[in-house]
Amino acid sequence: MTETQFTPRVFSGAQPSGNLHLGNYLGALRNWVGMQGADYETIYCMVDLHAITVWQDPSELRKATRELCAGYIASGLDPDKSILFNQSQVPEHAQLAWIFNCVARMGWMQRMTQFKDKAGKNAQNASLGLFAYPALMAADILIYHATHVPVGDDQKQHLELTRDIATKFNHDFGVDFFPLTEPVIQGVAARVMSLRDGSKKMSKSDPSDMSRINMTDDADTISKKIRKAKTDPEALPSETDGLEDRPEARNLVNIYAALSDQSAEQVLAEVGGKQFGEFKPMLADLAVSKLSPISTEMARLMGEEAEIDRILARGAEKARAIATPILQQTYEIVGMVGAKQV
Repeated sequence: MTETQFTPRVFSGAQPSGNLHLGNYLGALRNWVGMQGADYETIYCMVDLHAITVWQDPSELRKATRELCAGYIASGLDPDKSILFNQSQVPEHAQLAWIFNCVARMGWMQRMTQFKDKAGKNAQNASLGLFAYPALMAADILIYHATHVPVGDDQKQHLELTRDIATKFNHDFGVDFFPLTEPVIQGVAARVMSLRDGSKKMSKSDPSDMSRINMTDDADTISKKIRKAKTDPEALPSETDGLEDRPEARNLVNIYAALSDQSAEQVLAEVGGKQFGEFKPMLADLAVSKLSPISTEMARLMGEEAEIDRILARGAEKARAIATPILQQTYEIVGMVGAKQV
C-alpha cells in the first residue's frame, strides 16, 4: 500500500464559552497566529457543537460565538490567510463523528480524564454528548486530514485518541486514508496561572475577575489587575531555580517572558534583584501595549455583527470545500450506497 502524502494542514479550535482571557491568548491564539501563512494551511474553528455538551443559553451562545471570532481576528488571525468558521455551519463534522463513534471503543472513552473531571460524581446525569465528544473532536481534526494540531497539556490525551481512531479506521478498512496527526507543543507560558493563586490555571470560571486578564479589559483594568496580583515579599531571583517554590512570582515572570518573546532566563537576567514594586509596572506597561489594541479591535468588531457573520459564512464555505470530498470518500470506504467516489 502506497503511503499517502497529506497536505500540511493545521486545525485547532476553542469553545465559545465567553470571557476570553490572557491564558487563551498566550496558550493558544498567539501560537495559532504564528503558524498562519507559514508552511501549513491553517483552519481555526469556534466549536459550538462542543459547547452544547452542557446546557447553554441560546442568546449567550450566539454572542459568545461572535465574540470568540472577534477575539481570533483581533489577535491576528486573518480570514484571508486562515479559514475561520463555527463548527455547526459545517455538518460534515457531526457526520464523520458518527462514523468515529462506531470506530472508537467504549474503553477508550472511559479513560478520558476530562469527562471524569467535568462529570464528577454525577456521571450518570451527564449528557451522552459530554461522554462521546472526543469522537467529535477527532472528526473536527480528521475531516480536514489535518496533519498538525497545536496542543496544551490538557489536550494531549484527546490527540492520542484521534490517532488511535485514525489507526483503527485505516486498519479495519485496509486503507491509508486518515493521517496520524502530529502534536505541535506550545512554548513558554502555555499554562498561564491565576493572578490570585499561582498554583491554579487562569480560568473564566474563577469567581474573582481579578484572577484573570480578560481580552476585553481596557488598559486601566489590565494595569490595575497586574498591580494587585498576588506576589511574595522576596526580590526576583537572577536564575529560574530561584522561582521553584514561588508560584506567583514564576507566573508573572512567565507572562512577561511570553509577552516580550523571551525566555524566563532572559527576563531574570534583566530583572533579577528587582522588587515587585518595580517589576509590576514594567509588566503592566508591557501587557497594556500588547493587549489593549486587541480589546479595542474586539469592541469594534462586536459592534459589527453582520461583518462577523459574513466572515463565518465565508469560512464555512471554504471549510466545506475541503470537508465534503473527504466525507464522501469516507462513506465510500465504509460502504455507504450512493456515496460518490472522489
